[in-house]
Amino acid sequence: MADLTTKYLGLTLRNPLVVASSGLTDSVDKIVDLEKNGAAAVVLKSLFEEQIALEADHKIKQAEKNDLIYSDYSETLDYIDSHIKEKELSNYIDLIKQAKSKVDIPVIASINAITNSEWTGFAKQLQDAGADALELNIFVMPFSFDRESGENESVYYSVLRKVKEAVAIPVAVKISPYFSNLGKVIYSLENNGADAIVMFNKFSSPDIDIARQKLIHADVFSQPGDIYNSLRWVSLAAKRLQIDIAATTGIHDGEAVIKQLLAGATITQMATTIYKNGPEVLTKILNFIHGWMEEKAFNYIDQFRGKLSMSAAENPEVYERVQFMKYFSEIK
Repeated sequence: MADLTTKYLGLTLRNPLVVASSGLTDSVDKIVDLEKNGAAAVVLKSLFEEQIALEADHKIKQAEKNDLIYSDYSETLDYIDSHIKEKELSNYIDLIKQAKSKVDIPVIASINAITNSEWTGFAKQLQDAGADALELNIFVMPFSFDRESGENESVYYSVLRKVKEAVAIPVAVKISPYFSNLGKVIYSLENNGADAIVMFNKFSSPDIDIARQKLIHADVFSQPGDIYNSLRWVSLAAKRLQIDIAATTGIHDGEAVIKQLLAGATITQMATTIYKNGPEVLTKILNFIHGWMEEKAFNYIDQFRGKLSMSAAENPEVYERVQFMKYFSEIK
């Protein structure tokens, strides 16, 4: 049988299937079940900076409403803020410790960051709790009439540098495709110490209910067609970077995993397909990969990883946006 062993963030994984940061990885029981069904590693549900800040703000407003804060400079403000952070962090540390005691696969902690504030020091505590690596999920809304694109990008580099200063474990950075020059950003993240790039975030998107004329949330799950954006960028970056590349969003089956590996991905991350089909889908995906590799006479993944990347493909122009225009110009 083909050997699916791969390395990611310096960790040896039994296969390239990693469960993405989500509600699927927020409890020890779920993580144990994922391991039994073939997951090679898990990225824990993120510790959200923004969520912690909002909860602290909510508690402060409640205290003000109930006359528990007597001055704008009351120590109650600092206490509430500190208490919320400590509680969230303590729960997260417990999850890391318990998961590490129950499973053999790597456990990757995740921080959802929007600023480079002092809370990034929490990363050291996650490392000390036993996390094998850290994934920084960073997003700065790329829409402002007052900020240059470089100002937004500098936040990513600043957060990354501060975390790297605090920890010795490998650090991956999960990003969106929304940059004026994505290639340059990825290259700069590598130069600022990233050990891997995760492409791409799946965001909550707005929708409009025209009957009620109301803003609502669109479907939070990815669709199989979502793979094509990350497939393009994985291929463009593969073999040009010295760091690992994790592909995510739109990866629903074994065929999608193989496509990303052929494009040059180090590993794949998935969540939606597990939500919809249960952890057992991981076993089905692994069986598909084994069967495909046997059919193509591949004994291990590195024999075909990146074979169809931009740098290695016989027809790399397929990855270029201009080909879209060329294709339709030939239709009569």
